Amino acid sequence: MNFNIQGNIVDIVNKKIFKGAVNVQDGLIKEIAILSSEPDKNLPYLLPGFIDSHVHVESSMLVPSEFAKLAVVHGTVSTISDPHEIANVCGVEGVRYMIENGKTVPFKFNFGAPSCVPATIFETAGAEVTVTDIEELLASDDIKYLTEMMNFPGVLHQDKDVMAKIAAAKRLGKPVDGHAPGLRGDQAKQYIDAGISTDHECFTIEEALDKLRYGMKILIREGSAAKNFEALVDLLHEHSANIMFCSDDKHPDSLAESHINELCARAVKKGIDVFKVLQAACINPIEHYKLDVGFLRKGDKADFIAVEDLDKFKVLKTFIDGELVAENGKSLIVPKPASIINNFHCSPKTVEDFSTKWNGEKEIVVMEALDGQLITNKLLLPPTVENGNIVSNTQTDVLKIVVVNRYNPAPIAKAFIKNFGLKQGAIASSVAHDSHNIVAVGVDDETLCKAVNLVIEKEGGVSCVGKDVEMVLGLPVAGLMSNKDGYAIAEQYAAIDRAAKSLGSTLSAPFMTLSFMALLVIPHAKLSDKGLFDGDNFTFFTP
Repeated sequence: MNFNIQGNIVDIVNKKIFKGAVNVQDGLIKEIAILSSEPDKNLPYLLPGFIDSHVHVESSMLVPSEFAKLAVVHGTVSTISDPHEIANVCGVEGVRYMIENGKTVPFKFNFGAPSCVPATIFETAGAEVTVTDIEELLASDDIKYLTEMMNFPGVLHQDKDVMAKIAAAKRLGKPVDGHAPGLRGDQAKQYIDAGISTDHECFTIEEALDKLRYGMKILIREGSAAKNFEALVDLLHEHSANIMFCSDDKHPDSLAESHINELCARAVKKGIDVFKVLQAACINPIEHYKLDVGFLRKGDKADFIAVEDLDKFKVLKTFIDGELVAENGKSLIVPKPASIINNFHCSPKTVEDFSTKWNGEKEIVVMEALDGQLITNKLLLPPTVENGNIVSNTQTDVLKIVVVNRYNPAPIAKAFIKNFGLKQGAIASSVAHDSHNIVAVGVDDETLCKAVNLVIEKEGGVSCVGKDVEMVLGLPVAGLMSNKDGYAIAEQYAAIDRAAKSLGSTLSAPFMTLSFMALLVIPHAKLSDKGLFDGDNFTFFTP
């Protein structure tokens, strides 16, 4: 496709904006002509496309081709994509599924080799990705980096397999992503010195500055559950060369609304220099990951966008390799039907399977969910006992949480959690980081059982059950994603999210928060299919 387009060229590298014309031939920028040194307010602004510097595509509940269809509307042309979620379910075969599906559409996915599958030995995953698998994946041109090294204790203690994976990436000159929430001081330095170059888990500016000091690049995350933008955005004033934007995990309704464009608008509104904002959103990921994505320069791939202004960043057009893929809020990507891959071996449960016997404890460990955060608190609270069983208490908002092994027959793991706010019913999900067993929260065993069985019936999905509610959104691809139209799934997810809130949930994203309640590598208390886990000491709590 050959064409010319006029606009105000945003030269991020040289910090200039001028009226110009971009000539595109055969997917490349043949020439950029300067028409005036001053911008023309009647013309759109042309700038490089946005890049999400760390995202689990699976969390959108969409296969890559459908994710791309929604993302390009917001000016996103590329992602740094960690296929860790599907790898925990289907192993290397799942990684290859993501790569091949992503190739069916004009979008620049950049997948990594999942470094921690399974994430821990304290849960049941569907697969293992070995050192040999990592070496083979990294040798492929389709794999751009080693994904987030969540096993930071393994790095600090120089675990043989952990260090072998990092060494393989170093040999091939491919970056290693980090994941070290709360790590500070000498331990942070040791982690970074091992060769780990980024972190998206900082939740305070002090932690981020500590890591920047030791040479790490910080990704400012704003997803559907974890929201760190407000805490970290001021880093752009002084550290724009070492900052990137990411979503990490973004549910379909959120992706339908906005992406990295929203973060740019929010940052500019806070008075941050637009060139610094766009350096983080467009340029830094290309340089750090050595991406085959254009800067909007002569000779580059024609990956750029037209926006109405540099305040709200309303996207008018998105081009990838010179192809118009979105225009005026409409996606022009038409994905092909996607195949299904899964690993689900779970039979229906009975109400009795969910009962929790009281053994005379005066206090029990209770998880406390925090809205907008992945971390949880651990509380010691008196149990509510009925007929010899510990039960949910809607008055104190301490509800039962369960994790059901979806790979093998096993007893159901049970605990209690505060802050979900349900006054009736239950919600369940097979999106349960990192091993993706079934996690559910509810006010009674009957609705918990029903919600879990709806997910089992679909071999993966999210469900909501109440007095007047019985909904399930099936996710047949690995129990994580739908292979149907992305906008339709976004609407269905928004509906089931509203249903969960109608049952009383006070969380901004109840299903996203639920999906992280089995994520053992995030402090402080989580529930795996094997029991209640102490994320500070990496041991199970004693019953």
